[in-house]
Amino acid sequence: MRIGGLASGMNVDEIIDKLMSAERIPLDKMHQERTKLTWKRDAFRDINLALKELDDMIFDMKLSKTYQSKTVSSSNANAVSASATTNASNGTYKIAVTQLATSAMNISTQKMDIALEDEIVDEQYVGKEFFFKTFDPEEGKLVQHSFTINQGDTLKDVLKRISDDDNHVRMFYDEQSQRVVMETTRTGKYNETGKEIVFDENTNAFFTNVLHLDMEEEKGGTNAKFTYNDHLQLESKTNHYTLNGVTFDFKQTTRLDEPVILTVSHDVDQAFEQIKEFVDQYNQLVDQLNETQREKRYRNYPPLTDAQKEEMTEKQIELWEEKAKSGLLRGETIITNSLYSMRRSWYGKVETDGKFTSLTEIGITTTQSYLDGGKLEINEEKLKEALKEDPESVQKLFSNNVEGSSRGVINRLEDSIKDTMKRIEERAGKSYSTLEGYTIGKNMKDLNSRIDAFEKKLISIENRYWAQFTAMEKAIQRANQQSMYLLSQFSGQ
Repeated sequence: MRIGGLASGMNVDEIIDKLMSAERIPLDKMHQERTKLTWKRDAFRDINLALKELDDMIFDMKLSKTYQSKTVSSSNANAVSASATTNASNGTYKIAVTQLATSAMNISTQKMDIALEDEIVDEQYVGKEFFFKTFDPEEGKLVQHSFTINQGDTLKDVLKRISDDDNHVRMFYDEQSQRVVMETTRTGKYNETGKEIVFDENTNAFFTNVLHLDMEEEKGGTNAKFTYNDHLQLESKTNHYTLNGVTFDFKQTTRLDEPVILTVSHDVDQAFEQIKEFVDQYNQLVDQLNETQREKRYRNYPPLTDAQKEEMTEKQIELWEEKAKSGLLRGETIITNSLYSMRRSWYGKVETDGKFTSLTEIGITTTQSYLDGGKLEINEEKLKEALKEDPESVQKLFSNNVEGSSRGVINRLEDSIKDTMKRIEERAGKSYSTLEGYTIGKNMKDLNSRIDAFEKKLISIENRYWAQFTAMEKAIQRANQQSMYLLSQFSGQ
């Protein structure tokens, strides 16, 4: 039982609060230390996120298409356009399209007697199963498909059911002409001896009587026909054709004497932009790492305690913590070693059988200002000339995937980045890591144990203070009672 100063007249609560404030000073310091460790861990993780962003871009920097991609220009892109792989030969290609690939199509011979939303009620159709066939090129024959008209089905329901099935056919109702269209979902002629869509007109009255389709009116699918470089005549079941790494897209027919001229060449601008984007990202990372080493450390600005925050405005807290967090990673060897390792990745020679052995030869150098801390700059004219002259050698310089002195610049940089990321993970873990899994976490766990133990100790100390003051109050109370008794005895004489 706690007695709070009734006998002594002292404000025991206030006295004990002040005594405990002094006792809590070591606890506040431990909380501040834990906060600082949390900030440091998060700062390391921010660095790892930036490293990962650059590392993710490295994948594309290893691909041949980054350096040797091709672009295709067309003299008439409305008729024929094209795209090219890195394996396509540079040069001109002449294409004359005499026929486009089309799908097989059958259209109602007359206007429909029912509307799209009308229910099919005729008993000779409702509940019945109907059949049709389409030519399957894999099996080399006509394959049968079926559908059933259910009670309550509208024309729209039936057309959708047919279109949704795996039958190479789609059907729709054209409101303007009030006719149904039945067509194959692929272009090209597959059935060389007959129709692409076949139905028995006698047993499938729904096609003839309701949809007004006549099998003999089918417009068969056609193959695309074109002439390549004036002499080679070719066909395609689609309006696309790939030849020597170039994929041609046919959109309109052309005259034989006016072929479309397509020119394949190296896409220097695209390659330049990808390299520039990567260098820009690298420079941002260098800025971020260098900034951690330049930040001033304010030793007189420790993390704020909860009590201190209660006496400050949000702006004051923000400004204080800005200084408290400054310089947390200054002098960290993980950061300084990473900067050195990445710089070394760019500077070393790459011994390949290609024309270029260093980045300076293709216009990539470090900036002249030492304040930039190893950032790169690009001579656009020189790099574009190298990409135009020998893109394969530029690729080898960047991404030659071997060991030793022939290892590409990007591969060396990747090695450096992954090594740094691993060291940071050992130090600061990942977002899902347990405290036991990384160095800072182990320190935090130790602090947590010390904090828990000290908080228990504070409870014991506070209980002791209260016991002492309670005993004092009881003693004063007894003394007061004795004094009152004596006074009453003397006053009674």
